[in-house]
Amino acid sequence: MDYEELLDRGHAELPESVKNTERFEIPKVRGHIQGNKTIISNFFQIADALRRTPEHVLKYVLKELATPGEFHKNFLIFGSKIPASRINEKIQNYANEYVLCPECKKPDTKIIREEGFLFLKCTACGARHSVKAKI
Repeated sequence: MDYEELLDRGHAELPESVKNTERFEIPKVRGHIQGNKTIISNFFQIADALRRTPEHVLKYVLKELATPGEFHKNFLIFGSKIPASRINEKIQNYANEYVLCPECKKPDTKIIREEGFLFLKCTACGARHSVKAKI
């Protein structure tokens, strides 16, 4: 078997998630400031794009922004005025730490708990990395 045949066979056996080369994009926050509060209308879509629970993402963002916040119906309400750029920055930091694989940079990961430790397990390349359990 020559190199080209081996390459074709290897490519054919790759899982679909590895072959997919579409760019991973996190939706930008949409919302407005009302009085002393910031209301985000698409937080659940952002969490869905990250493939994480809204509660997990919220816990991280609240801690990073040092502000209170809660879900109210389909909205996220922060207890202070926060520019969208800062919220987007914190969500990107969350993705870098808890979603994107450090090895292959793909978002095909799951957070698993083993023996009291949290790991980021990549379903694309199989890598496993420990993550901070600060949230």
